[in-house]
Amino acid sequence: MKISESHIITAIKGYLVGAANVVPGVSGGTFALITGIYQQLIDALNSILSVKTWKLFFTGKFKEFWKAVDGPFLLAFAFGVVVSIFSLAKLITYTLAHYPVETWALFFGLILASSWYMFKDLRPIGWKGVLLVLAGAALGVVICTLSPASTPDNWWFLFLCGAIAICSMILPGISGSLILVLMCKYDFVMQAVSDLNIPVLLVFASGMLIGILAFSKFLHWLLARWERPTMLVLLGFVLGSLVKVWPWSNPEAIRASQGLAEGAAYNPHIVQAIIWCLVGIGAVILIELFASKQKKTEK
Repeated sequence: MKISESHIITAIKGYLVGAANVVPGVSGGTFALITGIYQQLIDALNSILSVKTWKLFFTGKFKEFWKAVDGPFLLAFAFGVVVSIFSLAKLITYTLAHYPVETWALFFGLILASSWYMFKDLRPIGWKGVLLVLAGAALGVVICTLSPASTPDNWWFLFLCGAIAICSMILPGISGSLILVLMCKYDFVMQAVSDLNIPVLLVFASGMLIGILAFSKFLHWLLARWERPTMLVLLGFVLGSLVKVWPWSNPEAIRASQGLAEGAAYNPHIVQAIIWCLVGIGAVILIELFASKQKKTEK
């Protein structure tokens, strides 16, 4: 396969989508929409699950199979995603260890601003919509407050995390990394990527692969029939999950970053937290402005 300009552009778009999936609060699905490849991605994933497509493969029609699944697009897209994840993991692992307040404040700002734009796109909401948002928020708060401080590192749980987190690529507005935060596996997975822990990465990637194949058709069907109610519940869920990314929710991690003993008073870095929260909000605003500009250009 010759590398063309379109492949390079697709890889860059894949990099942006992958970067979004690394940062809690930014949706990979949203970036897929912004970069104009969302529908092509969904169509390609759905074609992989088609019986007709696999008939081509098992009858030896490999070129026709490759074309049917939009192979060049998927390959370029996957390359961009993988490069972005491995290039950003070390940076985020470092900032979480040394600047936890500032890092989580950035994530908090990203999620808060993303929630506003989700709300804006869904207006007018009405009383039924308010109930759906409240139900989603309640679910988010319950999951965040009742979830354990740690979860197992067993292969089956890592597989499950990968399968659930990858669905964010299909659902615009929800962040895959946020799902990992809620499942208490964000730091673990980022560290595994940073350290090139192959066994962990293989199990997690297998979960992602099965998850995207198993859920893509269901989510496609769900959004086709009940897109608005689904997005309203997701909006509430994202708002409820803010309790999990509160910058001061893990005092021991803050003390460790400042070299303090357990239980000692720590510097809350309030000013820095406000600044980085505003940076996160500003980043989402810029992304949305770019997206609206792109839509106007396409029209």
